[in-house]
Amino acid sequence: MSRNTASPDPRLRDAMGLVLLACLPGLATSFWLLGWGLLWSLGLCAFTAACCEAAALALRKQPVTAALSDGSALVTAVLLALALPTAAPWWLPMIAAGIAIGLGKQAFGGAGRNVFNPAMVGYAFVLLSFPLQMNHWPAQAPGFSDSLQLVFANGEQIDAWAGPTVLDGLRHNHSLTIDELFASHPGFGNFGGHGVEWVNLAFLSGGLFLLQRKVFSWHAPAGLLAGLFLFSLLAWNGSGSDSNGSPLLHLLSGSTMLAAFFIATEPVSGPKTDVARLLFGLSAGALIYLIRTWGSYPDGTAFAILLMNLAVPFLDRLALRYRQVRP
Repeated sequence: MSRNTASPDPRLRDAMGLVLLACLPGLATSFWLLGWGLLWSLGLCAFTAACCEAAALALRKQPVTAALSDGSALVTAVLLALALPTAAPWWLPMIAAGIAIGLGKQAFGGAGRNVFNPAMVGYAFVLLSFPLQMNHWPAQAPGFSDSLQLVFANGEQIDAWAGPTVLDGLRHNHSLTIDELFASHPGFGNFGGHGVEWVNLAFLSGGLFLLQRKVFSWHAPAGLLAGLFLFSLLAWNGSGSDSNGSPLLHLLSGSTMLAAFFIATEPVSGPKTDVARLLFGLSAGALIYLIRTWGSYPDGTAFAILLMNLAVPFLDRLALRYRQVRP
């Protein structure tokens, strides 16, 4: 076996380390908002991801320790834990992480070969398979013992803690104006989702750190934010009861900044040229808005990213043609 096979790529390991470091502000703010359930979800996702990665590598007779040390499985686990409801039963994050690593990553040959974003594969699978559990977020951060009971007692008390998110409230509103929603709905904060606006700002700071360290280029995140902003601006009809929300509300609600800087920038399943990355981000942002507003799910990040993963070969060819015809 060659030396390259036995040891992880140091560039990949360094990049994954920086991504994990950049996630810390968002993790800390999410913990403040959601409570201990986030840590249980993170632990379950990380444990399952490592076990599935090790099992798949062992079956393919590849070095387990070296491949696990590159940090890519842990990054997938962190992104999943941040996206999954923290009041969901213990088996849901384990299934999501197992699908993410087994089907989203190792089924295509492991690190550097996945066609789809692994974390979004796992998230989409549990969202389609277990919609009831995936639509329950705690209305308030449960304490230590309450979170243990919620997560590890088969979700028997989820309904007592569940609360609607800002995007749920916006979708199902038929009578209140936007101003009235902000004044009366528990899911609304100052500009976006209650508390979630601070989580988005925390992930924005982490994303800017990664941009400064040149872990990825600006094209995909800027494109996603621009696409979401443009479509929400064009469709914004003020603060009436039929309003779909302002551009600022959409930018500071749901998983917007996490999607822009930590999901759309995944290098393997994304485009390989700057022009294609910009188109990828613009299209993903537009799809997120369309799914949020007229689709069946309140936040369309996973489906938007997976659909755009399918379009990557076309975008790369389009960008190549653009470079050939450009004077």
